[in-house]
Amino acid sequence: MATSTTSKNLMLTIATGEPNSDRMECKRRFARPSAILVVACLVLLCGLPARAADPATVTFSLDFPKSDPERYSITVQSDGRAHYECLARISDESEDRETYQTEFTFTDATRARIFDLAAQAHYFSGKIDSGNRKLAFTGAKKLIYKDGQRESSAAYNFSSLPAVQQLTTLFQSVSATLEFGRRLAHDRRYQKLALDDELKHMEDQARRGDLIELQAVKPVLQEIHDDGSVLNVVRARAQRIMDMGDTSPATH
Repeated sequence: MATSTTSKNLMLTIATGEPNSDRMECKRRFARPSAILVVACLVLLCGLPARAADPATVTFSLDFPKSDPERYSITVQSDGRAHYECLARISDESEDRETYQTEFTFTDATRARIFDLAAQAHYFSGKIDSGNRKLAFTGAKKLIYKDGQRESSAAYNFSSLPAVQQLTTLFQSVSATLEFGRRLAHDRRYQKLALDDELKHMEDQARRGDLIELQAVKPVLQEIHDDGSVLNVVRARAQRIMDMGDTSPATH
């Protein structure tokens, strides 16, 4: 048997140029790093976080020359995070314009309402303008919907669709709130004596229901309230408006 095995190994060595045992050992050496590499890749892939789908967004924009603001846009994501940008006068006493931007988060109720109304309006995939050219121009408006499967938009001056009308009113009310926040931030920095009148107007409009999402401007209201150099009556008014934001309904 030993002679037979030796003969086989000798024949294999002649045929391949290397002993059978050395050849098997060589294969094992190459196999080990390959297996380790495969396992390492699997571990890395399993450890990577799954990439979340981009959130759906609804954007409302209005372009109305000679108004204040002249133009603005509000983009809200399906998670409630939002971005506001406008071109507006720096103050009532100035004709100079500034580009203003801010980030905020919609309440859950308003966020849900926005996307529900967008669905009712078929995600703005068709014509939404009334087509009535006799109506007064109230600004060039546009609604945009975008998610992972679709992107659609529609421009209008006036729409007879109830869902679009409600969205327009909602976004305009949010813009009015954010514009108060913009002006209050300016007044607190440059003309604190103007804060009283601005807050009076804001409180009146909030009580009439013309403003929504008051929590979006809570940071500047809190700064006014905490500012010891501001009159106590003004600070108290800022606190009342903050309280209204905590208790008022989120929808409009």
